Order: sequence, then structure tokens, then C-alpha cells
Amino acid sequence: MIRKSFKMKIYDGMAKEYEKRHNELWPEMRDMIHEHGGANYSIFLDEETNILYGYIEIEDEALWAKGADTAINRKWWDFMADIMETNEDNSPVAIDLKPVFHLD
Repeated sequence: MIRKSFKMKIYDGMAKEYEKRHNELWPEMRDMIHEHGGANYSIFLDEETNILYGYIEIEDEALWAKGADTAINRKWWDFMADIMETNEDNSPVAIDLKPVFHLD
């Protein structure tokens, strides 16, 4: 199991909409995450900065990366692009965070 953490940013005033969309996560998107080795996925929001902090456990980096090229993932990116910072392909601007401490 590989622990990954990253940060993203939502636009001002979009916190409730971001949470709503994730509370209504499409079953196909949930399945894609699991099929590509993702588990124990959490996203946290710093309300002062609109920075999102994500945490996910994955089985394999290569398998996880393949999930980005699925049709359902691309559809999700397009669906979320109006409320958060994105790249030209509508993927979220995500910056990996360096692990500095872990305790089981």
C-alpha cells in the first residue's frame, strides 16, 4: 500500500458545491477509483485558503495513473472544472505533498 497526499484549490464561494458534488459521487467514479487500486480516500478543506488536501491509499502507481485516462474520470474532470483550478485538459491542478511523518 502506498500513501499519497496532494493539494488542490477551489474557487471562492465553491466550498459547498464541491462538497455537494462529492457527497453525490457517481457510482461509476467510485468504481473506477477502486478498480485502479484506490482506497481510504479523504479530502479536507482549509476554509481560510480554499486549499483542498487529499489523501488516498493506492496499490500501485502505474495502475493508479491509468485511471486518469478513463472516460468516467475525464467526465468527472469536466464536471468539476467550473469550481476549481484546472489544467488545460480540465484535470485539477494537484501538487503532491511530501510525507514527513506517519504513525500506525
